Amino acid sequence: MLRYAITSRALYPGDNPARQAALLLQTSGWAADGIELIQLREKDLPAADIASLARAILQLIESAANSTKLLINSRPDIAIATGAHGVHLTAAPNELTPIQVRDLYGSVGRPEPIITISCHTLEEVQRARDSRVDAILFGPVFEKVVAGQTIAAGSGLDGLRTACASARTIPVYALGGVTQDNAAGCLEAGAAGVAGIRLFYKS
Repeated sequence: MLRYAITSRALYPGDNPARQAALLLQTSGWAADGIELIQLREKDLPAADIASLARAILQLIESAANSTKLLINSRPDIAIATGAHGVHLTAAPNELTPIQVRDLYGSVGRPEPIITISCHTLEEVQRARDSRVDAILFGPVFEKVVAGQTIAAGSGLDGLRTACASARTIPVYALGGVTQDNAAGCLEAGAAGVAGIRLFYKS
């Protein structure tokens, strides 16, 4: 089972420096555990802070001597500047396309990036497949509940199964409400792995 961990310093107590320190400690554990992909998703931070975190995480990955790769959420410029392994995109119309990101990497002589993309509909899955992304995060598979309130309905395992079939040879990661208990069902539905924020969080 492939694993895709997504950062969120909001899970940790304290002020911003304390949260960033806790995030680095968490990612150190992920790298030591050999989690395949880590997405740095601190969208509200200034670019300089994201870059600083990226460089620190890359050092942790190098120290762990595992095959963990770091992706930067929606910021190919930061990914290129820090030497991150790739970029995560959304399927939103105003996002850069995978082709544009590859062109950016190529224009500065960087190795081919790993590109993942989040999809919520079959149409988005098909577009992602046709753009030859490296992996698709499909979700939410299970309903999203915050403070007892459902804020996003899940597609269910049947929806995930259909998405995996539509993706064909592109690996799909199940995202949204995935737990240790229901992860096996996601794999049975055709997912190559699981992705999440809280799924890999250890207090």
